[in-house]
Amino acid sequence: MEENKEIKEMEQIVENQGEVALESNANIKIADDVIAVIAGVAVSEVPGVAEMSGGFAGGISEVLSGKKNLSKGIKVESGEKETKIDVNIIVEYGTRIPDVAFEIQNKVKNAVENMTGLKVVEINVHIQGVSTESLETTNKTETEN
Repeated sequence: MEENKEIKEMEQIVENQGEVALESNANIKIADDVIAVIAGVAVSEVPGVAEMSGGFAGGISEVLSGKKNLSKGIKVESGEKETKIDVNIIVEYGTRIPDVAFEIQNKVKNAVENMTGLKVVEINVHIQGVSTESLETTNKTETEN
């Protein structure tokens, strides 16, 4: 629930910035962190993604703050009109990796372009590992029975 509230607030901020630009013809620079959050939310909606793969520091800050880091595993390089995005994920065991990567690219591109107006020129999906948690849970259940 809290994630959805944060997403709606972020959408409102982006919309408000767009209205200001129309009124004053000013240049707007959207922070890379904002783009990373938008991309992170889009990635989290893709089936087959077990988790985002961030660095050690990202995991520590998540534990200390108690909040989920929506930009974990996302690296953004943006210019005035275009952006490049790198996504680091761990996939669920048994999923077809090319399909998951393609779906990530589509969802991230649509979300970022629709919300920011920037052209996404590159989305690189880096598979950092495979989660076998569901297999371990299944094996435990089978051995207990």
